[in-house]
Amino acid sequence: MIELFKHIIHLDFEWLFSSYGTAVYFILFLVIFIETGLVVMPFLPGDSLLFTAGLFARLGYLNMASLVMLLFFAAILGDNTNYWVGRKIGLKALQIKFNGKNIVKPEFISKTHEFYDKYGTKTIILARFVPIVRTFAPFVAGVAEMNYRKFFTFDILGGAVWISSLTFAGYFLGEIPWIRKNIELVALGIIFISVLPIIVEVIKVKMNKGKQ
Repeated sequence: MIELFKHIIHLDFEWLFSSYGTAVYFILFLVIFIETGLVVMPFLPGDSLLFTAGLFARLGYLNMASLVMLLFFAAILGDNTNYWVGRKIGLKALQIKFNGKNIVKPEFISKTHEFYDKYGTKTIILARFVPIVRTFAPFVAGVAEMNYRKFFTFDILGGAVWISSLTFAGYFLGEIPWIRKNIELVALGIIFISVLPIIVEVIKVKMNKGKQ
């Protein structure tokens, strides 16, 4: 299991295919489901995995239609699992009291509700493209008791755009010889681009603090 995990992290698809054959579909499904569905495992590859999977579909290792549909289902199932864990368990956990005081201040929960009332739909879509954030966003949406019908609708939209854009990017760019030969560098570039919005936001916050 540790060996499998190591090769998944390093996006070693050739090893995965030689070791598991068509079971790679199931492995990819689990990775996307766990990354989006379990709040305790936000560090699994997401964007880079999708891109690389699309690239290997181009090389004939995977059926593109089956891949996209399977990973889309995994992404939706993961987010919805995360949402209901947040709503049924997370919210109750945040309301636990210790020495007569709430572990989390009620104001925090109230502000979370307000945020998701205003920006919930945008957050659910954009969070798909930001590592770590996409793991926590559906969980927090559940804690905030975001309207489920609204959550589900925009989660489907965000999931469809996320899965299709990155897998098809890998599929079409897989024609380029340099990309095929430098998959690890490309994966690192995708991770950097994905994290870039967070870096920009942190810099903005620090600059605003410096002006005060």
